[in-house]
Amino acid sequence: MTRRMILKASLKRDWVSYAFIAPFFLLFLLFIVLPTVAAIGLSFTSFNAIEAPRFVGLANYQALLTQDLVFWQHAIPNTFLFAIIVGPFGYVLSFALAWLIAQLPQRIRGIYTLAMYAPSMTAGIAMSVVWLIIFSGDRIGYLNNFLLNIGYLNEPKLWTTDPKFIMKIMILVSLWASMGVGFLAMLAGIQNVDRLLYEAARIDGVRSRLQEIWYITIPAMKPQMLFGAVMAVVGTLKAGAISVELTGSNPSPNYAGHLLINHIDDYGFIRYEMGYASAISVVLLVIIYLSSKLCWKLFGSKGDE
Repeated sequence: MTRRMILKASLKRDWVSYAFIAPFFLLFLLFIVLPTVAAIGLSFTSFNAIEAPRFVGLANYQALLTQDLVFWQHAIPNTFLFAIIVGPFGYVLSFALAWLIAQLPQRIRGIYTLAMYAPSMTAGIAMSVVWLIIFSGDRIGYLNNFLLNIGYLNEPKLWTTDPKFIMKIMILVSLWASMGVGFLAMLAGIQNVDRLLYEAARIDGVRSRLQEIWYITIPAMKPQMLFGAVMAVVGTLKAGAISVELTGSNPSPNYAGHLLINHIDDYGFIRYEMGYASAISVVLLVIIYLSSKLCWKLFGSKGDE
């Protein structure tokens, strides 16, 4: 039988299964595959969103790699600093909180899970309702008011516009909102570990909770650990809105909170240099892909790749 005949027979036999996956496949094709292919294509053009794209070959990549000082001096260092701190710390924090919640009685476990997960769902609202009020640059800002009252400050500080504090505040807020779907996956993984494994481990000499976590919990939930790691990497590398929401501008003062996503937005939606912005997005895509492959090496098994 030819491949076409085999495919036709498979479609006829399993048409119900294909019907179920068709909506996801179409949406994935429409919103992931096509934009990615379009971005790669536009990265080789000069395109201002009004005139037709003009092919320029590797000129955008050449300019990005050899002439863009903001890219090398601010966007890349800030993005990696942000990702290296928020990614691993948020990942470890997600696992630690998921493990602690899993030890609670079933009747209150859902309440604490919602309390940890809610900030990731309402991060935009919380930014304006909570964090901007805390770091407000006037005397009624919570942090300024507190530090002025105890005599630590003599005058209010402009926290969200001072280059010395922007990255620190971005990291703090991002860690607070890092309990997303990766956290839920880890919690589900911990709860689904076979309890018999813990009993067998105690018979074999495991005595402490730390040993249980290292030798039983983590190996038994490697798929959830992998998913959480990939989500942490993707989430931190594609972050950028937080800088604009905190500082109210793009780019941020002295590019102190300028991330790769902000660099893309700057060229794509402020300067309307769509071809150059596409080239930056392709570089970001490569960085995310390589980081995800590293996560697969750390937490994936041979059969997963």
